[in-house]
Amino acid sequence: MTETLAAINQLKQQMQLSVLGQEHVVDNLIIALLANGNVLLEGLPGTAKTRSIKTMAQVLAADLGRIQFTADLLPSDVTGTEIFQETNGKQVLTFQPGPVFNNLVLADEINRAPAKVQGALLEAMEERQVTVAGETHKLPELFMVLATQNPIEQEGTYPLPEAQMDRFLMKINIDYPDEKTEVGIIRLVRGEEQPQSDNEAVKISQESIFTARKEIQQVHVSENIEHYIVALVMATRDLTRYQGELKNWIEVGSSPRASIALDKCSRAHAWMQDKDFVDPDDVRSIVHSVLRHRLILSYEAVADGISTDQVVAEIVKQVAVV
Repeated sequence: MTETLAAINQLKQQMQLSVLGQEHVVDNLIIALLANGNVLLEGLPGTAKTRSIKTMAQVLAADLGRIQFTADLLPSDVTGTEIFQETNGKQVLTFQPGPVFNNLVLADEINRAPAKVQGALLEAMEERQVTVAGETHKLPELFMVLATQNPIEQEGTYPLPEAQMDRFLMKINIDYPDEKTEVGIIRLVRGEEQPQSDNEAVKISQESIFTARKEIQQVHVSENIEHYIVALVMATRDLTRYQGELKNWIEVGSSPRASIALDKCSRAHAWMQDKDFVDPDDVRSIVHSVLRHRLILSYEAVADGISTDQVVAEIVKQVAVV
């Protein structure tokens, strides 16, 4: 195990101390961080969506910016704006950065803001920059948008357009914890109410993340795995060659971004397992998080109560490794 992998494992362990019963959430957040992507977390209220993000920021040596999305939010509330400031007795127009100029950006309840505000994040998520008044401003080298949304209470919300959904590397679904875990959560919160010692936990440096990304670039992906990744994505577009009801479940398949995301996340997953190559299990471990938000189901599938996870599971079942 390399020194960098040991640091990432320490990040994982510290996050799991504060986020109980959500191991897959912690794993996927770290994979997305290592793959330099953005994440959408969806779950019912109180399922530790915001806590997971805040915990990651606390463990990392990184700044956290939080944006509470509401119906009256303006794009400038996200990106920042130019204001007049007095300098040497003169009024000078200067740029005041918004909360997007942080390492980790928590976009809380992103579907509660109008499309114009959601669109303000598009350039930041894809280009890692924002343009205000015709001037481009670069974002930090370590930058990640972590958006949350609630699957219920859809009144007064603005569903994310497909173009923006596709820019999220992964979508992580969060369920309620089991009984044993919930007892642990009660004890955890009770303990946090007690006075804490002044000894701060060791923070993982940003340099560890950059080094890990370089090591992940060296993880080998065989030609067979490449074909397997592409076959999984192509299965969402050409359903006629597959058996059963699968061909009736998808209206619109995944874009080439899905193939790129599967490749990146598979390599990050393999690296976290201390391997220098990707095998089919690495692909299958992250395929649901990568594809579930990149499918538009048919009316028939929706009427029958079929979920995107069920569709992805059926694709994995039918697509063989070459």
